[in-house]
Amino acid sequence: MAIDPICGMTVDPKTAKYRSEYGGKTYYFCAPGCKKRFDSDPERFARQD
Repeated sequence: MAIDPICGMTVDPKTAKYRSEYGGKTYYFCAPGCKKRFDSDPERFARQD
């Protein structure tokens, strides 16, 4: 499972409809609004693992 970096909701990467690539990593989102917010400023929301 993945965590939506915007709202913290658990998202299944296998079924997630919304995703973005940033810094060589894929981020998964629960809804289009979360994806849009991430895409507007990915550096702010990307986790530095």
